[in-house]
Order: sequence, then C-alpha cells, then structure tokens
Amino acid sequence: MSDALSATPHLRIVRGTPTPEELAALVAVIAAASNAAPSKPPTPPSRWSAPSGQLRTPLPTGGWSRSMALR
Repeated sequence: MSDALSATPHLRIVRGTPTPEELAALVAVIAAASNAAPSKPPTPPSRWSAPSGQLRTPLPTGGWSRSMALR
C-alpha cells in the first residue's frame, strides 16, 4: 500500500478504549458488510396470491329472468 492510503484512517474511535480483539471484531464486521453480495430485487407477487381473487364477481344482469325464459 502507498503511504498516502495508510496515513488516512478509515475508522476513528470517538469514545472508549477498545481492546485489540474488539477492534478486530469491528473491522471484520465492517469488511464483511462491505463485501456482501447485492440483494436481488424483489419479485412481484403472483396473481394467485392477490386478495382480489377472493372477492366474488357480480352476477350478470337479468340472470333470473333469463333462467325463467328457458322453461
């Protein structure tokens, strides 16, 4: 690494005195989070799970009068 990169700190401890183990754990968590794979975009919900499928559609107009006409 160049001296310019190593001279600027990437983390700064504002309060407290962490042990070397605590500091190593913090660096490991931040490094793992920065290298995490990007999440896939959410898939749209299926039409089968749409709540509108549970609603009853209206009956056609004049249904009873048409049923009597067949007799």
